[in-house]
Amino acid sequence: MKNGVASLIVGFIFALGLGISGMTQPQKVIGFLDIFGNWDPSLMFVMAGAIIVHFVSFKLIRKRQSPLFSSEWHIPTKTEITPSLIIGSVLFGIGWGLAGLCPGPAVTSLASLETKSFVFVISMVLGMFLFKLVDRKINLKK
Repeated sequence: MKNGVASLIVGFIFALGLGISGMTQPQKVIGFLDIFGNWDPSLMFVMAGAIIVHFVSFKLIRKRQSPLFSSEWHIPTKTEITPSLIIGSVLFGIGWGLAGLCPGPAVTSLASLETKSFVFVISMVLGMFLFKLVDRKINLKK
C-alpha cells in the first residue's frame, strides 16, 4: 500500500514538473531539438536542474542500507551496449523528434484532452505490444 501511495505522490510531482517546465508542449521540445533553426535552449536548464537534483539525492539516499519502501536496492547491473539498446535509442529519438513528446510528458499531456496526445499514447502502447509479439518470435532482447 505504501509503495502505491509513494508512487502516486512521486508521479504527481513528476507530472507537475513536466507541466511547469513546458515538457508537455511538443513545440517547446521541437524548438529545443531545432539547433540549426529557431533553437530554444530553455529545456537545457530543465535537464541541468534535474541532473543536479538527481545527483545530490542519489548520493544521499544511497548512504542508507535500504530504500524506504523496499528491503533491498534495485540497481541495474547490465553495462554492455547491445544492438537492441542502440536500435531502441534511435527509435526513441526519432519518435521524440517527430512528435515532440516522450512517454512521461505524453501521458501527462493526456490531461489536456488534445487528440495528438491520445494518438501518441495509443501508438506508444501499440508499439510496446508489437515489440512483445516480435520479441517472442526472434528474441530481440539478447
